Amino acid sequence: MVTLAFPDRAATPAAPPIAPSAPLSALVATLASDAALIEESLADPDRFAGLFDRHADEIHRYAARRLDDVTAADDVTAETFLVAFRKRTRYDLTRSDARPWLYGIASKLISGHRRAETRRLKALARQAPERAADFEERSAERVTADGLRPALAAALAGLSSAERDLLLLVAWAELTYEEAAEALGIPIGTVRSRLSRTRTKIRRSLESHA
Repeated sequence: MVTLAFPDRAATPAAPPIAPSAPLSALVATLASDAALIEESLADPDRFAGLFDRHADEIHRYAARRLDDVTAADDVTAETFLVAFRKRTRYDLTRSDARPWLYGIASKLISGHRRAETRRLKALARQAPERAADFEERSAERVTADGLRPALAAALAGLSSAERDLLLLVAWAELTYEEAAEALGIPIGTVRSRLSRTRTKIRRSLESHA
């Protein structure tokens, strides 16, 4: 089972190495920052495809986890990059990593499916309860990536949309606090205080089901 915690990470993973035989254009695309690709796409729109190739899979995985619907995740992913393409002239080119920006767009699009997401979580919460031992193995900072336990689904369903968005951007998208703040357009202090409250809510909800 894969678990994701709340790392307050700062570094963005380095781009994968390119084999010596790879075309020069592929090497340049891999080495170019997201901001560089966006800037280049202003004159050559085809360059924006590099951003899609780089980040579409992870945006899709995140949407699929949130919605539990591959077709809906397909739509959210496609719309995320369409919106990003249309708004690329307003992108802050001093931000080399576009992931927070893309996740922010995706989160807004997922909000259109909010009722379906909440219904799914409540349905999961009505399933058979976990054994007490299962609760002891799980902390309030952990969310499973391959299926939600009933008690955790109930806890997530009880969160506000703002709390759930922030929690899952950090837990599932693995954004740092700074990146989550950028994605949601909120101060870093709000991220920290909101996450603290959310963890407390999750913990109390889990304890009530133990």
